[in-house]
Amino acid sequence: MQITSKIYVAGHRGMVGSAIVKDLKDKGYTNIITRTSSELNLINQQDVADFFEKEKPEYVFLAAAKVGGIVANNTLRADFIYENILIQSNVIHQSYKNGVKKLLFLGSTCIYPKMAPQPLKEEYLLTGLLEETNEPYAIAKIAGIKMCDAYRDQYNCNFISVMPTNLYGFNDNYDLQNSHVLPALLRKFHEAKQNNESEVVVWGTGTPLREFLHASDMANACVYLMQNYNDKGFVNIGTGKEISIKDLAILVKDIVGYQGNIVFDTSKPDGTPRKLTDTTKLNSLGWRHTIELYEGIAKVYQEKFNG
Repeated sequence: MQITSKIYVAGHRGMVGSAIVKDLKDKGYTNIITRTSSELNLINQQDVADFFEKEKPEYVFLAAAKVGGIVANNTLRADFIYENILIQSNVIHQSYKNGVKKLLFLGSTCIYPKMAPQPLKEEYLLTGLLEETNEPYAIAKIAGIKMCDAYRDQYNCNFISVMPTNLYGFNDNYDLQNSHVLPALLRKFHEAKQNNESEVVVWGTGTPLREFLHASDMANACVYLMQNYNDKGFVNIGTGKEISIKDLAILVKDIVGYQGNIVFDTSKPDGTPRKLTDTTKLNSLGWRHTIELYEGIAKVYQEKFNG
């Protein structure tokens, strides 16, 4: 991938896509093309075909997806499988048809079986049942990985896949009904502080363990792998470190400066009990994260609520 190569970032307005665009620009790449969803509907097969035929990108980062937290995944089950399969199928197929040199597809660690051994190694894919609440989304992402491998096998396409752990960062979704846990906690604690509320309610028991990676690190890893990884299968992207939801809530409370109590609503679902990625493969390729959790959350909070 040269500095002047034509690079298409699908989903550039999302947290991951915008971080990839920023990382590319910071590294001096000058020929980045993007389209908003109103300019290019990735669900529409003909629109995607016309776009690729006209623009002929050389490299593609496929970061576009319909995403959300536990509630959104569980209630919009049909939307999540239908829209994600269409988006990735259209972009991957047109990348093949229009001679894209390399494509990077972004999955999610929810592709792993619910009770897979920890930490999660790449070879655990399809070795057990998925977490029920996000099964449709996970199946769509698994289809994307397998599609990249199939196009590699049949057409010799250099299409690679990466699996990010839980991400946070600039441009995150802070909607309390369909956001992920970390932005939801930041918003809850911030609003509780603003309104002098005596307690903050956190969903679940607080016992599940989660790993968090700053989107800037994620983007850096994606650009690094675009340059340095050319094999089938996929690569986990994470920190290899985990924290309980309870300890995360305490961490966010401290960063926000909230003085009240934390209450856990055990009637709400916990989701997968543990989800730690094994980053051995990624580290062996020469990449490690640089932003630690407290520093990263503090930076995000400053940007979002005190900027």
